[in-house]
Amino acid sequence: IVSPTLYKQLRQVCEDHVQAQILQFRENSPDSVLFLKKMNACWQDHCKQMIMIRSIFLFLDRTYVLQNSMLPSVWDMGLELFRNHIISDKTVQSKTIDGILLLIERERSREAVDRSLLRSLLSMLSDLQVYKDSFELKFLEETNCQRLMQEREVPEYLNHVSKRLEEEGDRVITYLDHSTQKPLIACVEKQLLGEHLTAILQKGLDHLLDENRVPDLTQMSQLFSRVKGGQQALLRHWNKDMVQDLLDFKDKVDHVIEVCFQKNERFVNLMKESFETFINKRPNKPAELIAKHVDSKLRAGNRGHRRGTPCWEKCLSGLRRAFTSKLEGMFKDMELSKDIMVHFKQHVQNQSDLAPIDLTVNILTMGYWPTYTPMDVHLTPEMIKLQEVFKTFYLGKHTGWKLQWQTTLGHAVLKAEFKEGKKELQVSLFQMLVLLMFNEEDEFSLEEIKLATGIEDSELRRTLQSLACGKARVLTKSPKGEEVEDGDKFVFNGDFKHKLFRIKINQIQMKETVEEQVSTTERVFQDRQYQIDAAIVRIMKMRKTLGHNLLVSELYNQLKFPVKPGDLKKRIESLIDRDYMERDKDNQTISSIDPSKYHTIFF
Repeated sequence: IVSPTLYKQLRQVCEDHVQAQILQFRENSPDSVLFLKKMNACWQDHCKQMIMIRSIFLFLDRTYVLQNSMLPSVWDMGLELFRNHIISDKTVQSKTIDGILLLIERERSREAVDRSLLRSLLSMLSDLQVYKDSFELKFLEETNCQRLMQEREVPEYLNHVSKRLEEEGDRVITYLDHSTQKPLIACVEKQLLGEHLTAILQKGLDHLLDENRVPDLTQMSQLFSRVKGGQQALLRHWNKDMVQDLLDFKDKVDHVIEVCFQKNERFVNLMKESFETFINKRPNKPAELIAKHVDSKLRAGNRGHRRGTPCWEKCLSGLRRAFTSKLEGMFKDMELSKDIMVHFKQHVQNQSDLAPIDLTVNILTMGYWPTYTPMDVHLTPEMIKLQEVFKTFYLGKHTGWKLQWQTTLGHAVLKAEFKEGKKELQVSLFQMLVLLMFNEEDEFSLEEIKLATGIEDSELRRTLQSLACGKARVLTKSPKGEEVEDGDKFVFNGDFKHKLFRIKINQIQMKETVEEQVSTTERVFQDRQYQIDAAIVRIMKMRKTLGHNLLVSELYNQLKFPVKPGDLKKRIESLIDRDYMERDKDNQTISSIDPSKYHTIFF
């Protein structure tokens, strides 16, 4: 009977005392350091007093309190009272946290601060179990980049980043709670490195390479390896200009030979042999990089380009007929599409029931173009109606043909109104479908957008990432971040500003995976197998009878692309099965020890 009453009265006395302490912190105190010192003194006195009280009431603490699990110990009761009546006060907590952040910011600015005061106060927040929610979140938000990239050269900036990482690690050891280390270092890496990867590379990588700045390049590599996607960005930057640099070098050598050596044939041949030697050392990679380079140029510069120009004729003349037939077909499709659209616009100009949408359709022949996986998305009723009108018009002129809409290739120009004024947004069809939703509501979740548009998950995430996380952020995302996660919400950004009237919002490009590279290599071989077959037949018609090893050797001399011996063997077997050639009857096996001889078969 005595113990409950005693514990209750003890708690009441302690609570009255703690409540009386709050008054000193509610006074206006312009000096943050004095306020923090007063808070620290109050905390230290409170701890000493609670230690003394616990010693006096040790028997109560070890018997009655220990037997009642619902009651906090005398020490925990003291922490609870201090947390509830002092540190949980909004004004007091705000002043305390802001004061601590101010001291940390001063230290980052090379000012001397009382580290023992910081250590004591942060230990107090940890003991009171408010460190993470009250301090750490705000501390990480305040740990942002100081926008030094524009002011400093890359080596100097990298040294600054390394020093900041070292200093923040030292702060964790000296006075921050150890639980802050991982998020703090990650925050510094993201703010100082992750958000400036492209700027660092564009501003300094070429310069460091040209001057052979090995220590600075080593430091860049080490820092980039700490950030997600850092090394990939470094590789991409190093790789993206390789073809253009090679072409520039070729132009430079051509100019020297023409001007200095008067196009001497021996110099020309020597240069040609040199280029052939180093390019052919890597069988497929140069061809792959050149193909991607040409693709990027055609994508960027083919608007309004017409056949018959000197550039186009020169391109065709430099390639074999086998490689240009599809390319010619592509340009022919584009020319025919223009004529079709002229007639279609004349067809619909008197139909007043159609929405005011300026529709342009390109009719692509499937045999000329790459294959694309169709994706069924939810278009607006106005767009569906216009599609049906075009389908009826086109099939009426081309009976028996079939149209398949490729939504992944569609794009649009939208007119948007922002506080700054009207803008035109050049977007993909998927981006358009997402943006049109915000005519109806101000906010949508990822799941709601997915349901309304019908865009598949991975494609939708990339689309939203381009609209809310790219350079032109016409949407805002919560919570903030560079990746689109489940549960994210999106709001139209009415405060969006841009110096241009028409803004192109690029889609986020997916990196080519290993599986896609293997698949591409296989498709390339499928295209090349007919050339291999033709070369085999051509050689055998000329030689009539030939041994396996000699045939393979002849093929390597004639083919202008790398091919594996196993693939050659498969093509030879295929021609034998189709009766284009036959094995010598006296030698029926194919092996390196006992190679076959082959005969041609004439029809």
